[in-house]
Amino acid sequence: MKTKLTRKVMASAVMGVAMSAMANALVAVPAFAQEAKPEHEVSFNIGGVSDYRYRGISQSRLKPALQGGADYVNNTHGIYAGTWLSTIKWTKDAGGSGEVEMDLYAGKRGEITPDVTYDVGVLSYVYPSNGLKKVAGFADANTTEIYGQIGSGPFYAKYSHSVTNLFGFVNSKNSGYLDLGANLDLSEGYTLNLHYGRQTIKNNTASSYNDWKVGVTKELVGVNFSLAVIGTSADEKLYYTPAGKFTGKTSLVVSAVKTF
Repeated sequence: MKTKLTRKVMASAVMGVAMSAMANALVAVPAFAQEAKPEHEVSFNIGGVSDYRYRGISQSRLKPALQGGADYVNNTHGIYAGTWLSTIKWTKDAGGSGEVEMDLYAGKRGEITPDVTYDVGVLSYVYPSNGLKKVAGFADANTTEIYGQIGSGPFYAKYSHSVTNLFGFVNSKNSGYLDLGANLDLSEGYTLNLHYGRQTIKNNTASSYNDWKVGVTKELVGVNFSLAVIGTSADEKLYYTPAGKFTGKTSLVVSAVKTF
């Protein structure tokens, strides 16, 4: 699911098949039935990334981060819920405290037509003891968004709308993020990941920006590896580390995630 935004994992489909045959009048071949898709599924994931980028901006001071989460899916109704955590640096760099981000989310997905899917839900980004509201020029870092996504084949369009202040920006409720992308099969297990995003921050026009990603993913030995080039149009004077490094610069990011 920070991709928080997108971030985020879900259960693969399993199709049921039943077969039976009679070899002759005396010997019967037993029927074989593939295990039915369970109504309830729980999965876990753990991984690492060379630089935790969310909407193009580094959350980890351009350094590696550890990440992991858990997800529940009800396959009958398309309902899901989960949590995801990552180590971070940005709240401390902004003058607050805390080194962990915890995401809590829930939603519903399904089909509008056989060729069009939907996904709607709510996502809260929690930064325990971040203390930013005590820092001049900042609001509390904790943020909640509602979102909706439409997909068709490998293409998708998603919009997220904040119902609180956005990631510490003062008076930024009702900010929005548009996420357009595609995950294209390249054969032999490789997938091309394309993304373009637009973050608008309410009453903070100078801080709004675009971001983009071109990447490739492949699963090897049960681990999902990703290699991506990520960049933004963010203002270097507004997004930087304590050492003065631009957190939205174009960079190569590598990640590895194991789901079980």
